[in-house]
Amino acid sequence: MNANMLSTLGAGFTDAALGSQAVFRSALQALSHPGRIVELSHDAQAPSQGHGASAALLLALLDPDCRLWLSPSLAGSDAAAWLRFHTGCVLVEEPAQAQFAWIGQGDACPPLDAFAQGSDAYPDQSATCVIDVMEVSAPAEGNQPCWTLRGPGIQDRTVLAVEGLAPAFAAQWSANHALFPRGVDVFLAAPRRIAGLPRTTRIEQEA
Repeated sequence: MNANMLSTLGAGFTDAALGSQAVFRSALQALSHPGRIVELSHDAQAPSQGHGASAALLLALLDPDCRLWLSPSLAGSDAAAWLRFHTGCVLVEEPAQAQFAWIGQGDACPPLDAFAQGSDAYPDQSATCVIDVMEVSAPAEGNQPCWTLRGPGIQDRTVLAVEGLAPAFAAQWSANHALFPRGVDVFLAAPRRIAGLPRTTRIEQEA
């Protein structure tokens, strides 16, 4: 990374420790309450490519021991340089090599089983995927297609609408859920908010 490239990179959190802690708490809230929409506030100067919420989330989660896979629109952008500079993470070329993945909006998401699944003995060795979408929202009844989510962390059920995600995702998620305790965890990220999908969550596709 040359000096000219470094000079164009945005800053990370103003206070690295406090900024990371605040975003990490938001991430825990999203995963502890699947389908809950969590506003992700931060003061990082996020890269131009990819959603700001995703960039801040990965800025809080990554460190030099982490391996990250980026989808094509992100891999060749300032997002890659920004995360490498601020976190020291290692970028990998294959999804199976990654502990974390960031899929940009409009990029094809690899099949979920292409990512590390962990094992029955070490389920924590699976990947966490951050997927950029147009929007996540709690829809008005009958307003748009949505998911009904059930599982740990959800009282009875919750409803979530997601715009900008491939229709095949719900079927892939069912297969991922069936692998428990193996399988990946996912954050769906709109520009300023996130929703968590831990592998324990079941998705029922509504019309």
